[in-house]
Amino acid sequence: MPPPIRKMADAARRARYLEALGIDVWVPRHPPAETVVAPVTVAPTPAAAAPVDPATLDWSALRACVSDCKRCALHQGRTQTVFGVGDTAARWMVVGEAPGADEDRQGKPFVGAAGQLLNAMLTAIELPRETVYIANILKCRPPENRDPRPEEVSECLPYLHRQVALLRPQIILAFGRVAAQNLLGTDATLAKLRGSVHHFGPLNTPVVVTYHPAYLLRSPGEKRKAWEDLKFARRVFAELHPAV
Repeated sequence: MPPPIRKMADAARRARYLEALGIDVWVPRHPPAETVVAPVTVAPTPAAAAPVDPATLDWSALRACVSDCKRCALHQGRTQTVFGVGDTAARWMVVGEAPGADEDRQGKPFVGAAGQLLNAMLTAIELPRETVYIANILKCRPPENRDPRPEEVSECLPYLHRQVALLRPQIILAFGRVAAQNLLGTDATLAKLRGSVHHFGPLNTPVVVTYHPAYLLRSPGEKRKAWEDLKFARRVFAELHPAV
């Protein structure tokens, strides 16, 4: 690279040559403008939508909310949610624990062998299945039909509470220990819960507890006790509503 002095001499000599040839030397009037880089505008991250409060929903909106629910990890393994079925003007409500394999496939509570036994139990006290409303504590099937975990119940129970509020049943039948304990907020055993009238919610709805049909299929010797529970529930209903 030639030294700076040499560069300056060459430039002066070139200028003289161009002047001798009558060629104007172009000199910029203003220094080149600096390139201005526009600032990058970063759009703000939209705030996460607030979770929907089930207590504000009607039947249709509640069903849609449950169908899309991802409040707990159970949604990752479900085939579909199991919302509930029956007459939304029913006086009797049946509450079970959670969907099993058959319920997960069909999207309805109490189907398969346990559902058939439930239908027979209800018919025995003159309550055809279509005249009651049936729902579960959980709307998604736990893996391998294990008991619901506390955090799963905590996320899902508001849906059932809203179903009860919309239905306003005159009596609730809780089938099984898990359903009874979570509905009533107790850790009492099924043996202690059976044979008494409990109450649920702001309307003080009577609750009668009995065995789950799936348990009765495994322990048929307990069916007589379940029959006594159902007759007891029928008497409770008749005493509360003598004109019905």
